[in-house]
Amino acid sequence: MKLKIRHLTRYRYASPLRAAVQTLCLTPGSGAGQQVHHWCLDVSGRLQPHTDAWGNRSHLMHIEAGERELRCEASGVVETHGQAWSPELAGPDPRVYLAPSPLAVLDAAMRHDLREAGLDAPRDEDQALALARHVAVRVRYRSGATDATTTAAQAWQGGAGVCQDQAHAFVAACRGLGVPARYVSGYFHAPGSESLASHAWAEICPDPASRRWLGIDITHVGLVDARHVRLAVGPDYAACSPIRGVRSGGGRERLTVEVEIVALPG
Repeated sequence: MKLKIRHLTRYRYASPLRAAVQTLCLTPGSGAGQQVHHWCLDVSGRLQPHTDAWGNRSHLMHIEAGERELRCEASGVVETHGQAWSPELAGPDPRVYLAPSPLAVLDAAMRHDLREAGLDAPRDEDQALALARHVAVRVRYRSGATDATTTAAQAWQGGAGVCQDQAHAFVAACRGLGVPARYVSGYFHAPGSESLASHAWAEICPDPASRRWLGIDITHVGLVDARHVRLAVGPDYAACSPIRGVRSGGGRERLTVEVEIVALPG
């Protein structure tokens, strides 16, 4: 599947900024079941490219003093191949992803729930999907039930959340069961469902020595396929969110986000 993607983010401020620095994880890489045909970032600041600790292509965006708007548009064409399993020779040792992270910690209530459900450590596709199914039931998809700071345990207790929360809960459960797991941010081609265009799922590495990762979409209780475009990975959302940063000045902030995904012929 060949997908044309446009992702526009705008921050508008009530007063001029004194300074701002944003980290952008908005550049997909080729590999992991996808090929980037072309990609560009059109931003209102100065870009400094780098590779982060998790192997993501990232940029620092520096905004000059006096600006009252921060604009970032990422766009391009990515061809996907529907590959759920993907080898990864670069990047950190998969066992790094056994450690809990701030947004993906398995608490006692979650651990008890998994034990009562009789769920095993996900070592293959069927076990991973069984766990995903359980998480999707315990954390029902509902927009507005959580925010970017909600932890896996809080979403589990509240019984609702969005794809980010479902991914965090799944990742926390896998780590608690002894399987390296990481959070994935990206895009999902879902015509007629704009809220899912910017999406999140998880990857597990049942055999760290092989460095092969399996992509699991908890929201759709399925394996990653040609509808998914992988942007960045990390321990949780805070480590690889599309845009994050700090600012001085600006006063009240207004954020708007637009994501468009179109399937191209051929």
